[in-house]
Amino acid sequence: MADVPVPDDDTAASSRLMLHVGGLVPFTSTDFPGKLAAVIFCQGCPWRCGYCHNPHLLPARGDREQDWNAVLAWLDTRCGLLDGVVFSGGEPTAQAALGSAMRDVRAKGYAIGLHTGGIYPRRLADVLDLVDWVGIDIKAPVEKYGDVTGVHLSGPAAFASLEILMRAKIPCEVRTTVHRLLTPAADLRLLASELAHYGVRDWKLQMFRPVGCANGALNAASPHGEHLPEGLIEDLRRQVPRVELQ
Repeated sequence: MADVPVPDDDTAASSRLMLHVGGLVPFTSTDFPGKLAAVIFCQGCPWRCGYCHNPHLLPARGDREQDWNAVLAWLDTRCGLLDGVVFSGGEPTAQAALGSAMRDVRAKGYAIGLHTGGIYPRRLADVLDLVDWVGIDIKAPVEKYGDVTGVHLSGPAAFASLEILMRAKIPCEVRTTVHRLLTPAADLRLLASELAHYGVRDWKLQMFRPVGCANGALNAASPHGEHLPEGLIEDLRRQVPRVELQ
């Protein structure tokens, strides 16, 4: 989606599309491999994954939003201290302002990371030239996606985004959140086969933890978090050679 044209006068700031920022983590060493980064949490996501640990970011507008110009001003004070900025969410590609926001940040000398569910393949493709690294959540086998996201036929979009990333050869991390009710062993085996078909060789499995999850049924089913048996992990590695548990 194209950006709104920016006039060459004093009304430019008010007429530009502004990113809706639901939160900011000022420092992380784990969200952007090999870099010290800040994380900008973009407001809004159209999916309703049961295990979501940022439910306050799901609505298109939130009551904790931060002004984008204030975020940019803060980033000016971090130049030379941070290597990069990660756009996370919510779902960053849900906002038409994402591309212009990334250009604002890149102009300050920061590397750009992106966390996405692959919800909007075209919008993902539109910003790839601005991105240095992508973490993409592939949630389930394509036919089981709605069981996780709550949205019928949501799987094809995510796998289309995965295909875009694999063809672009941009450094990326493919990860899946594991919960016994939403991603049982049979589904993980099927997903491993599907990922292998797309050429995925590295796969991060994020074990569900109840911290931040608002779904009582999922928390009750796994109150101490998830663990995978070694035999299942070995089965998955026959399809995707490098499987890492987080």
